Amino acid sequence: MLFNLRFAWLWCLLVLPALAVGATPGRLRNYTKEARLMGSHFAYTVVADNDTVAWRALEAAVAETRRIDRLMSFWDSTSQITQINRAAGLRPVAVDQEVFDLIKRTLRISELSEGAFDITFASADKIYRFDRQEHPLPAPAVMQAAVARINYRKVVLDPARRTVLLQDKGMRLNLAGVLQGYGIRRARLVLDQLGIKGGLLNGSGDILCWGRQADGSLWRVAIGDPDHPASISAWVQVTDVAVVTAGNYEQYFTAQGRVYGHIINPATGLPATGLRSVTIICPDVELADCLDEVVFVKGPEAGLAFINTLKGVDCTLITDDNRTLVSRNMQINYYRGNALAQPGSAARP
Repeated sequence: MLFNLRFAWLWCLLVLPALAVGATPGRLRNYTKEARLMGSHFAYTVVADNDTVAWRALEAAVAETRRIDRLMSFWDSTSQITQINRAAGLRPVAVDQEVFDLIKRTLRISELSEGAFDITFASADKIYRFDRQEHPLPAPAVMQAAVARINYRKVVLDPARRTVLLQDKGMRLNLAGVLQGYGIRRARLVLDQLGIKGGLLNGSGDILCWGRQADGSLWRVAIGDPDHPASISAWVQVTDVAVVTAGNYEQYFTAQGRVYGHIINPATGLPATGLRSVTIICPDVELADCLDEVVFVKGPEAGLAFINTLKGVDCTLITDDNRTLVSRNMQINYYRGNALAQPGSAARP
């Protein structure tokens, strides 16, 4: 069974695309396009019976994700997020409606999670090197000072003017914790509008799938072991769901033999501890992208208790001592004999 396996990351079985030349019209095929987006590897697969339709749909999906990145990237000097950051403590900045709406949704997650998810995390001073080496922890006062400017409550939204203001100088927004999920959700919307009835969108392990593969089977998602990240422990079959994983097994350092991952607790300035991996399963890939970080920051017990309050959202996690834990309704809602049961609708906070 899935729940007895230790795993830290999931990725899709990349189905080879149909040949663009000589394909039989009217026969369903899986088509896959890979691209470098948002600084990561993405692989988009769609099911179609026509080469031209499939490749145009994939190009449109990739273009939409690339548009989202340009619009909201922390690293793009022309993005609207960069404009907001430059005006911190000075003036509000008018933004596009979708930027305003996404920021508003993240602030609701922040409020619901009591600040465990906070897009102002970029305001923190850089006091850690996640280079897999041994380092002493900074002094508690240094850690507290590093996160002093993190405060989602100081992001002021004006719906009438559609503006965003960071109240204090030195504050910065970074949507990295949600942007891949949002980019994938937007790509799915484009594909729906183009009539694509089935697909699997994989953004560096953030996975959204719907419909069926060309042969009628469910989508296959591979499960890996955090102790052997390059290996596959098992496959599960899913559809109409998002599967998003966060782990501390790639970006980390050690202090006195203890592993500290790159996800920082905004309240303490200390790297979140207690977990090696968190996987969120729910219909909304954007929401799942936020919630994996929430659970990491809250830790095993509080994180599971938080997920258990959300309708249609489940998670499985691996603790530092290699225990595998699952949320209350995980098996009931999603998996029966490695096949997906019908999930409930995830309520957006």
